[in-house]
Amino acid sequence: MTRIGISGWRYTPWRGVFYPPDLTQARELEFASRAVRTIEINGSFYSLQRPQSYQAWYDATPGDFVFAHKGNRYITHILRLREPEKPLANVFASGVLLLREKLGPFLWQFPPNFKFDEDLFEHFLSLLPRDTEQASALASRHEPRMNGRCATETDAKRKLLHAVEIRNESFADPAFVRLLRKYKVALVVADTAGKWPDYEDVTASFMYLRLHGEKELYASGYTQQSLDRWAARIRTWASGHQPGDARLIVDSAPPKRASRDIYCYFDNDVKVHAPFDAQSLEQRLLG
Repeated sequence: MTRIGISGWRYTPWRGVFYPPDLTQARELEFASRAVRTIEINGSFYSLQRPQSYQAWYDATPGDFVFAHKGNRYITHILRLREPEKPLANVFASGVLLLREKLGPFLWQFPPNFKFDEDLFEHFLSLLPRDTEQASALASRHEPRMNGRCATETDAKRKLLHAVEIRNESFADPAFVRLLRKYKVALVVADTAGKWPDYEDVTASFMYLRLHGEKELYASGYTQQSLDRWAARIRTWASGHQPGDARLIVDSAPPKRASRDIYCYFDNDVKVHAPFDAQSLEQRLLG
């Protein structure tokens, strides 16, 4: 399964360009979720969301839609993974389990000045729930301040996926790849116009791509040639293989698989390229 989508959906410049001029803001997710097959929830990075929001997002989207969920920056950027237990419980108590079968991968993005610390990182990975029942149990241990604004129950046991986006060269360490493979966490393939590391080691049963802009971070679009290149790489990963020119931290090959799921998000939103690039890449993969 390959899903191509966008990172976030509420951007003022998109109105009248991607969104019809007469579309109300309240219906933007409804529109976007029928134009692409998956969307990253970005608001959860900046602050904990509320159960009512997750329920509304679930109700607004088609039955086969999938959300990726961006982890809260309080854990990754403020605490910098120190004593993350309660904040993690708060994330899973905030209502994310109300997305039910539409809940896709969790994205954990780290700042450029965050350096790899093997012990710290392994502790964090060991805490991440692997299914919704584990997530529900973790959510029940939330802080008292969450009382009255949380939803901790799951309607069914489902597998949970996690992906890590790094922005510091200290992660170019074989120990980092070993940890990701041990905990079956994906390394995000991040195209950042050359600003940050862009390694492509396969570390999990799925791939998670974030395309932030080909020439200018968050702003530039992708050329037809570049989209053709990304389509070819996605086909290779989806078939269980690895591109011959992949930029790798370690030489050891990943475990062989007949196929891999792919989640790919365009984050070049400033000049309204993201939704159109996502649709264009989707068409290439369907062709």
